[in-house]
Amino acid sequence: MFVLVEMTDTVRIPPWQFERKLNESIAEELNKKLANKVNVSSFLFVPNEMCVHFRYVVFHPFLDEILIGQIKSCSQDGVHVSIGFFDDIVIPPESLQQPAKFDEAEQVWVWEYETEEGAHDLYMDIGEEIRFRVVDETFVDTSPTGPSSAEASTSNATEEVQKKEAPYTLVGSISEPGLGLLSWWTNS
Repeated sequence: MFVLVEMTDTVRIPPWQFERKLNESIAEELNKKLANKVNVSSFLFVPNEMCVHFRYVVFHPFLDEILIGQIKSCSQDGVHVSIGFFDDIVIPPESLQQPAKFDEAEQVWVWEYETEEGAHDLYMDIGEEIRFRVVDETFVDTSPTGPSSAEASTSNATEEVQKKEAPYTLVGSISEPGLGLLSWWTNS
């Protein structure tokens, strides 16, 4: 789920930090620059600044890795999951246990589980723990771009702000035995 990455980058230490230990100043500047950010590989090397080679831990689950998270919300797009420090996980409707339906009134997905006694509706309630398989990941370049044309109106700019995409998204699946809400698979 986590990967150790080696990287070389230029770190600018502001003059007011010269009185601190060098390692502390470098660590603070790197944390400002890299903590909670997706960094593909954009570096700027400027003369007379400190070039630093370092290692850091990056969240990057492997494809087919099994993770446990909590249901954050449900929509027609699927089940949205959080693992605490990362919220951009979606399980699309076609990757749910089947047959499944979306309950508009309660805004939850329901697995219509068939048994010999008949059908049982198993609800995927918000806050429930869910076990899922990582089946895909998406990186989106969220770097700022310049104006697309001189005629761009302010209404277009506000629409673009509202359509803000996550830089890194995971797609999950629970369409296998043992995956789904943990409460479904506990022995009674």
